[in-house]
Amino acid sequence: MKIAVAQNNLFIARDHLVLQIDLKTSDKELDSIFKIAGVSKSNAQKLLKGNYNSIKEDGWDLATHENKIIRFDRSLSGLNENPQDAPFEITTHLPEFAGEPGYPVDVKYGVNKYAHATVFALPSGLTRFILPGYTRARRVFLSGNFNHWSTLKGAMKKGDGGWIIDVKLEPGAYEYKYIVDSRWITDPNNLQLIDDGAGNTNSLFFKYNYTIKLAGYPSAKKVVLAGDFNKWNANELLMDKKSNGWEKHLFLGDGKHIYHFLVDEKWVADPANPKKLKDDDGRLNSVLNLGEAITFKLSGHKNARNVFVAGNFNYWRPDEFSMDKTSDGWTITTTIIPGNYQYRFVVDGDWITDPANPHYAAEDGKINSFLAVRPNHTFKLKGHANAKKVTLNGSFNNWEENGYIMERKGDSWTIDFYLKPGKYLYKFRVDGEWMIDPGNKLWEQNDHDSQNSVLWIE
Repeated sequence: MKIAVAQNNLFIARDHLVLQIDLKTSDKELDSIFKIAGVSKSNAQKLLKGNYNSIKEDGWDLATHENKIIRFDRSLSGLNENPQDAPFEITTHLPEFAGEPGYPVDVKYGVNKYAHATVFALPSGLTRFILPGYTRARRVFLSGNFNHWSTLKGAMKKGDGGWIIDVKLEPGAYEYKYIVDSRWITDPNNLQLIDDGAGNTNSLFFKYNYTIKLAGYPSAKKVVLAGDFNKWNANELLMDKKSNGWEKHLFLGDGKHIYHFLVDEKWVADPANPKKLKDDDGRLNSVLNLGEAITFKLSGHKNARNVFVAGNFNYWRPDEFSMDKTSDGWTITTTIIPGNYQYRFVVDGDWITDPANPHYAAEDGKINSFLAVRPNHTFKLKGHANAKKVTLNGSFNNWEENGYIMERKGDSWTIDFYLKPGKYLYKFRVDGEWMIDPGNKLWEQNDHDSQNSVLWIE
């Protein structure tokens, strides 16, 4: 990508991204080239003061310095994030994820595998996609599940040696392709492909959300991270050696992860993580819980000896999550992955619903309190102010007759829900009378000579 002021330039040269700056230009022009190159503002300020080593924090190396012209380069050929002992065989490592075609979900973990690291995170938080070559192409687009596979959005900017675009991505797994003059292609530098379940092959990229570190061990030759998320593979996740230890960048999905390190094949639990769990052989593993921190509170019951919370998030184990006594009741904060849950409190052996929660649901014929963790949709039914009971029923609970009891808020009945991508059918039940959602124009005929409302979650 070329900047037409002075000798400032950003371009792709074989397997390097080259940044050239002219210190004789104005601060505004320099800020522009630094922003385009993805150099953090603080490091740009240090560089202009003569501290050229600071830019290394952004992955750049000083190449040449002649008069007021400075050139830095960033190698795209290294596999520093994912060093491997053996070549990655694409045909035997096609991951399979649940979800709609082109929209992966329920990913436990992921690491990127590039021949040339042409997709990487910038200090700004944006993710940069680079497609080297194709300089004769008229238009190139980046399309993926992050822009709903649009053929109009994602226009890349042409520069010297290739095409560049920066996009905002949250941590997760993303499928993508490039559209070069209306021709769809996978990323030629991405070694990781995925069958989308609809007969297509897409490139797969993980936006990382976690760094696992191991301090010390400067003399170790090889340190590997292994866990239940990668089936304890002792050769896959080689860690990178740093000045003060070892580290590994990766994406980890919400949930409970058990792991350990292999330092020159010697088993080591994470000394920085106090949460440990013994395996069947008595060896310690470290435990990492990722998800939403949820606080359960129960007022009163000051004379109770033991109070627990249990639900389908812990398979209804009655003595696992012990609550702490407070001045006005009991409380506990625990990590739960996104989803819809039912729960109860266990007070000295007696199971009770949550008196402070107006939402209820049924499971195995029992009425339990209902909780949506990290909800992404709110069902709402306006009116019916005199109704005594309004429930939500649908394909997400196999049309359980009791449904989910909704709460009266303002002029509507509402309930929050967490729904994965896909199609859902549902109805409301107002004092026993079934009705489709009047606020939703989408519906379809059912087998009972009536209609169901239709909801699509992308």
